[in-house]
Amino acid sequence: MENINYKGLVVTEHEGEFIQTIQSLSTDDLPAGEVLVQVHYSSLNYKDALSATGNKGVTKNYPHTPGIDAAGIIVQSENDYFRQGDKVIVTGFDLGMNTPGGFGQYIRVPAQWVVKLPDGLTLKDSMILGTAGFTAGISVLRLSELVKPEDGKILVSGATGGVGSVSLALLVKLGYQTVSITGKESEHDFLRCLGTSEIISRDAFLIPDKRPLLSAQYAGAIDTVGGPVLENILKVLKPTGAATTCGSVSSIQLNTTVFPFILRGNTLIGISAQNYPSTKRASLWNKLATDWKPDNLTDLFTEINLHELKKHIALILDGKLKGRTIVNMKDE
Repeated sequence: MENINYKGLVVTEHEGEFIQTIQSLSTDDLPAGEVLVQVHYSSLNYKDALSATGNKGVTKNYPHTPGIDAAGIIVQSENDYFRQGDKVIVTGFDLGMNTPGGFGQYIRVPAQWVVKLPDGLTLKDSMILGTAGFTAGISVLRLSELVKPEDGKILVSGATGGVGSVSLALLVKLGYQTVSITGKESEHDFLRCLGTSEIISRDAFLIPDKRPLLSAQYAGAIDTVGGPVLENILKVLKPTGAATTCGSVSSIQLNTTVFPFILRGNTLIGISAQNYPSTKRASLWNKLATDWKPDNLTDLFTEINLHELKKHIALILDGKLKGRTIVNMKDE
């Protein structure tokens, strides 16, 4: 196929500093892959911000184009299942980590990374959800296997963030009563609009308590931050309750005892969207496009363009964004 020139955010390393610039790129320089996609929308995730600022645990080599999410239209396919003109979603695996990602207007990836856009979602909708929404979907799916709406309230930590806010919307859609944990008093109205029934200050879950168990109050939890918040969540779950965890922004350490698990029979479920099996991806995206599609999807996002990314990368690292931030890759 003839070479295509396009724009993308490129992170370069110079004397220990990582610099983000918009550059002209070429599809000839993209890695090998069966599917070439013109990206219409991407989204900004915390992992993207880490990649864009030189976190070698996320991205090993620079220069690099981050963006772990992409939605667009196939312009070339060497796989019989996908055809030119198909609308598709690409999330997870190595996209945007060590493979050029969705902050470029074109990506080339293996076919197994690609999911056809389901009926019920636009390309824009799919990126309002993105990896954060997909992670929320896995979390709610796994939690719902063990905890039902009639069992009691569900805690959601990091409730104003991408995973937290979509988790709230999904839980409310499915009939659960939710309790939001947040450190952002200014965003209480945002959380109430998502349908949360109660808001608790994050400080209440950061207070150290040496007791291995506390009063059992909640049927389940979706944790997005880890560390002391997760430690205290585990202490307040009701018998046979369950918690999912998908983040470590607070801490990668978890200091707890076995008592929540052997005295109350609780379950802790780890969530990873990056390596979620290809065979299950389409099914979950179909849920998110139909029965599970949040009623308030349009309340969940802010839209920016490629040139505004640098500013918003700094904001997400400072914890100053709410909901989802999507990137219109067609708007230069």
